[in-house]
Amino acid sequence: MSSQQAKTDHNKFNQMLWYEDEVRQLEANVRSLTLDSKHRGKPQVVFYGSSSVRLWTTLAQDFPETNLLNLGFGGSTLAACAWFFERLVVPVAPKSIVFYAGDNDLGDGRHPEEVFLFFCAFAEKARQLLPNTSLTYLSIKISPSRWNIAGPIRYANKLIADEIKQLPNWRMIDMTSPLLGVDGRPRRELFENDGLHLNKSGYKVWQQVLEGRTEIF
Repeated sequence: MSSQQAKTDHNKFNQMLWYEDEVRQLEANVRSLTLDSKHRGKPQVVFYGSSSVRLWTTLAQDFPETNLLNLGFGGSTLAACAWFFERLVVPVAPKSIVFYAGDNDLGDGRHPEEVFLFFCAFAEKARQLLPNTSLTYLSIKISPSRWNIAGPIRYANKLIADEIKQLPNWRMIDMTSPLLGVDGRPRRELFENDGLHLNKSGYKVWQQVLEGRTEIF
């Protein structure tokens, strides 16, 4: 390994330490569910990704007939989701994954092409470790606070959508358009005061998009 590669790996490791406390808590939840699976049954659907997943606190009520598990962790990027995939999702081995990430990557200044490459790295890892699990990717939303990067968000969504078309048992669902008004801008009433995260009304819109999707549930 070259000194430059070693430095890159070290920097990446340090970046991932930022998530460690929350990931360890999620790991504990996964272990608890695994031990109790004989009584409750193993979760069949895992929602995985960034804070847009983590803050969806009504998931169980929104999809009451599904045994699901929320494994979202705040601020996560596509790289972080790939990094922790083996620790968080693989032990559950769900039949289906609902995945949202890429929002924070673009918010951090990453280019759509970089986000696409991060997604491809995640997809390669997920398909290798859980080849029989289907995955639904939720398109990156355009929020009021990130309206200035609406163009890059749309382009990243297009790149990822084109890639997903080549992946058997994977699909992408448009979660972006339902949050937009007739003027094409994000509907402010669907977001929290920070202009970034969805509020209850926003999650209600997402629920309505996903409910009845037999390929997920």
